[in-house]
Amino acid sequence: MSTLTAAPAPERVAEPPRRGPSRRRRKDTIAALVFLSPQLVGLAAFMVGPLVFALVLAFSNWDGFGAATFAGFANFSEVLSNPRIQRSVVNTVWFTVLQVPGLMISSFVFALLMQKAGKMTSAYRLCFVAPVVTSSVAVAAIWLWLFNPEISPVSSALRSIGIQAPDWLQDPNFVIPAFAIVSIWQGLGYQLVMFMAGLQSIGSSYLEAAELDGCTGWQKLVHVTIPLLSPTILFLSITSIIGSFQIFDYIYVFMDSNAPEAARTIVYEIVQIAFREFNFGQASALAFLLLLSLLGVTALQLAAQKRWVHYAE
Repeated sequence: MSTLTAAPAPERVAEPPRRGPSRRRRKDTIAALVFLSPQLVGLAAFMVGPLVFALVLAFSNWDGFGAATFAGFANFSEVLSNPRIQRSVVNTVWFTVLQVPGLMISSFVFALLMQKAGKMTSAYRLCFVAPVVTSSVAVAAIWLWLFNPEISPVSSALRSIGIQAPDWLQDPNFVIPAFAIVSIWQGLGYQLVMFMAGLQSIGSSYLEAAELDGCTGWQKLVHVTIPLLSPTILFLSITSIIGSFQIFDYIYVFMDSNAPEAARTIVYEIVQIAFREFNFGQASALAFLLLLSLLGVTALQLAAQKRWVHYAE
């Protein structure tokens, strides 16, 4: 009787240590840091450093000279209880309510019209974009002339037909709407380009399917175009709100450092408190409260996007 013997198992050859990928990964990391170092140095020097310094100032009493003293939360409580700053917050929110929807709606309407401009699209686009690349100071100087009730051609034209134009920059009821008009006029070109890019990215198959279903032009706009533009609308709404809370240049050109309370905004107050009153502690506290407010609003917008923003696949 023969016996079967199992064949010896082949010896496993030990795999050499894989040093290649890890070494290559380290080289890639070093190369990435080398290429990113100029940007990282700039970020630390001009963003993180001043941000930390402002945070320290917010808890200090400092007039720009001598040594700073610790103030705790006194600067924050004084800022929150100051009636003048409370009025500037109301003015800023009122400006945002007027400027953001006005700018986005007008830009969207003009973008739709530009889709039918044909060969004149480039010429119209240049006209709309020109104010965007123009200095805010130059724009404010032009509108300072247009808002002057005595020499403005617009006021003269309105008087000729029996309409009395308001004194835009002196009337407390019209000064913030005047800032919103200037801001909409200057920012129209940028948002128009963004909406045009969004409209051109919408696939024709969606609109053709809606036509086959018998949708009218209005129904295609409401149920197809606007939902597919929702990512663009979200981006523009976030950037517009952040920008509207930072309005300063128009006010300073229009009124220098003597703006009435009806025309003051948060950033204008920050500049006045810091560089006119030399109270850098309160100015930094107000700036940090503004930063936290914008972060909160942006977080709410991003959280709410799941309900109304649609990304085409």
